[in-house]
Amino acid sequence: IALIVLGIGGYVLSGMVSPTALIPAAFGVVIMLLGMYGREQTRRRTAMHLAMGVALAGILGSISGVLPFVRWLTGSTPGPLPMAPASKTLMLILLVIYLGMGVRSFVAARRR
Repeated sequence: IALIVLGIGGYVLSGMVSPTALIPAAFGVVIMLLGMYGREQTRRRTAMHLAMGVALAGILGSISGVLPFVRWLTGSTPGPLPMAPASKTLMLILLVIYLGMGVRSFVAARRR
């Protein structure tokens, strides 16, 4: 849900001029659908592995926004908040947390 809010919020805040601002929302929808698919015990393992793959793809795709965002934060790049790098950085943070929780879940399941 956080990715969906990030994508829609970024799209609206950017003046609804670039549909690429909705990319975080697309990742959020896919992960949410996989969560719904995995509600049945027999499909849970497959859904979790697919969701972790989607999260990893999102992390790799959003890494490019971190450096420009950090430059803006440190004042190296003057001007207003760059929306795309900010959105990519937030997406990366959310997906790293999600992936970490998924890996933790895999480890816990393996110990049982």
